[in-house]
Amino acid sequence: MYTLLSGLWKYLFQKDEFFVLILGLDNAGKTTYLEQTKTKFNKGYKGMNLGKVTTTVGLNIGKIDLGKTRLNFWDLGGQEELQSLWDKYYAESHAIIYVVDSSDRERIEESKAAFDKMVVNSSLHGVPLLLLANKQDLQGCMSLGSVKDVFNPIPQVVGDRDCSTEAVSALRGDGVYEGINWLAECIKRNVVSRPPTQKEIT
Repeated sequence: MYTLLSGLWKYLFQKDEFFVLILGLDNAGKTTYLEQTKTKFNKGYKGMNLGKVTTTVGLNIGKIDLGKTRLNFWDLGGQEELQSLWDKYYAESHAIIYVVDSSDRERIEESKAAFDKMVVNSSLHGVPLLLLANKQDLQGCMSLGSVKDVFNPIPQVVGDRDCSTEAVSALRGDGVYEGINWLAECIKRNVVSRPPTQKEIT
């Protein structure tokens, strides 16, 4: 009887929690993307003024609920000196969102170098990856195809993981909803390799 009641309690009052890292260079639009995500998925959420978003020094966090699934986001600072801290979060993460500033052609190779170092880390083996070509609202930005040509990782590195590249405008919110829903489905498919933690619904 206790086991039955315990199972019912978990079904009614617990969520599966997953942790998603948002990575990329500074000024790529990571925090703006996180704010748009919270706004689109959290009813009644009043986010910060997106025109006043500043460079992240350290960590921004956020969460959304999709049914019985809770996604916790860690938006990590992208300055060169902070990138050395990224791998401290890899083992606990269930997915990666990598944001590229498609309007900043001068730093595209720098972003690719940070991406390459991240994607080969053994602690991220099999973890779903969403690569975002951000700032598609700006004139003269690189197209999604051009960003794919630069970042297209070799199949041996990607391995069996789910991987998608999407064109977005974090400032306008374009593509945010679709990308998060895709990532959530990939995370749920990957529960054998990366099981969730459970937490009582609050």
